[in-house]
Amino acid sequence: MQTFEVFGCFLRHFSPRNNKLPGDIRNVVEKYSDKGKMSVGNLQDFLTHVQGQADADAQAIFDKAKHHNLLHHTGLHLLQFLYSDLNHPLCAVLDDMKSPLSHYYIYTSHNTYLTGNQFTSNSSVRPIIKALQKGVRVIELDLWPNSTNTDINVCHGRTLTSSVKLRKCLQVIKDHAFQASEYPVVITFEDHLNKKLRSKVALMVKHIFEDKLIQPKKDYKPTKLPSPAELKGKIVISTKPPNESLESETMDDKRIVNNIRFPIFDCLKRKDGSDEDNKDQEEDMEGEVPEYRHLIAIHAVKHKGDMVNSLHVDPNNVTRLSLSEQELVQACEEYGQDIVRFTQRNILRVYPKGTRLDSSNYNPFHGWKHGAQMVAFNMQGYGKNLWLMQGMFRANNGCGYVKKPKFLCEGDLTIPPTKVQKILKVKVYMGEGWHLEFHHTHFDYCSPPDFYVKVGIAGYGDDKTANAYRTKYIEDDWWPVWDQEFEFPIRVPELALLRIEVEDIDTTKKNEFGGQTCLPVSELRTGIRCVPLYNVKGEKYKFVKLLMRFEFANP
Repeated sequence: MQTFEVFGCFLRHFSPRNNKLPGDIRNVVEKYSDKGKMSVGNLQDFLTHVQGQADADAQAIFDKAKHHNLLHHTGLHLLQFLYSDLNHPLCAVLDDMKSPLSHYYIYTSHNTYLTGNQFTSNSSVRPIIKALQKGVRVIELDLWPNSTNTDINVCHGRTLTSSVKLRKCLQVIKDHAFQASEYPVVITFEDHLNKKLRSKVALMVKHIFEDKLIQPKKDYKPTKLPSPAELKGKIVISTKPPNESLESETMDDKRIVNNIRFPIFDCLKRKDGSDEDNKDQEEDMEGEVPEYRHLIAIHAVKHKGDMVNSLHVDPNNVTRLSLSEQELVQACEEYGQDIVRFTQRNILRVYPKGTRLDSSNYNPFHGWKHGAQMVAFNMQGYGKNLWLMQGMFRANNGCGYVKKPKFLCEGDLTIPPTKVQKILKVKVYMGEGWHLEFHHTHFDYCSPPDFYVKVGIAGYGDDKTANAYRTKYIEDDWWPVWDQEFEFPIRVPELALLRIEVEDIDTTKKNEFGGQTCLPVSELRTGIRCVPLYNVKGEKYKFVKLLMRFEFANP
């Protein structure tokens, strides 16, 4: 068989590398450069007339180009500039961040400490660090007593997951909280502790975070949520007050796992090698023990019983309500407007159903379109839904907070947005970088890949593209040129994500993945832009990029 495949390579036609530029790009080269090299004046004209950046400082870009090795003694290489990070596709404008927390979507993780699946994987501080470095602003920690009932572990209770000490988790949150964003980090506790251990948690939290910790009685009145700007550089604790029901999501997980006949182990019976085996003693913490309840800045409640009661809006109090993805979908059918009204003032957190033992994720738009701020995701659960989450939080300069559409923050809830606001025109010109990122046999043992691009919209209501548009596929070419344009009517730009995926077509088996990205439509820059692609985990490729054009037209 191998001999036949090798022999077939000699028979198959190979297309030569296509150096022909799309017409638009060729015209730009001819009009705004001298044999492909731009002066400062050329660049200023190009930015003004093609890119829609009349106020851009061409000289400043030239100075930056020196550090990117794009500037030659004869000028700035136009094509190299177009494919560079200096020509990125998104605006860098930041919201003023002065609205209440309830008016923002917040980048939220689920079981942040897990390295893999929800049942047998290890717990570690590494996923917490990674999440914070990517701009995640809500970290979830499940708190359980250790085997001697003298200390606190973090683990997914009643499963085979290992544990990690709470102190280590809190310390890495302190160390990495504000590397990617200066806006507040919310820590949600799922509390399975007794009164004595809660006191230890309170002392630990106060000792580690010191003046970064928000204390409601001292810093603000919890009758109204503060803004991200007011909480800049602060740590916010959110959990159920001790006198309320301590039943948590993990109880749902236990029932579900029992139903599928898996053995159940308490968190105390951990896998070997957990942090409990570490004999290093915790350093003693001295000082007055603060009241556990006084450190809770956002009080949490879990839906139990009547949905109307759970969604009651108290004008003198704010809460955080948690619903599973199934509970949300069911509630939206009958109580959709009540959910939106609740989220205008309070926080709604949505978490994955317990059967997602593989750490997969659900469609985040179920929560977003009803105003849910904390759509909690398994950050290690790679897939298309996580790509949407990553795309949403590329907006607002990647700070982890994205302003909700105005109609979800205020206004008449009985009138959903149906009028087309913008028409987005997307032109896919060409791509490069796969030959540097992948081995030459990665896509096809005998020839270069046959790439095509899928383009669509994920968004509110009718904005969603039922079936993504596809370019033609370019046969046997590491440098494909498609030069095709598509149009998308957009009703709610703030909730629209442009989905882009490249695949290598294969007639005998599943198409090969060649890269993806999701871009917030409301922050797209017009003109010819370099669009970097990401792998299935959401990690940016070093070399793989598309050259595309974005334009907006009135309906």
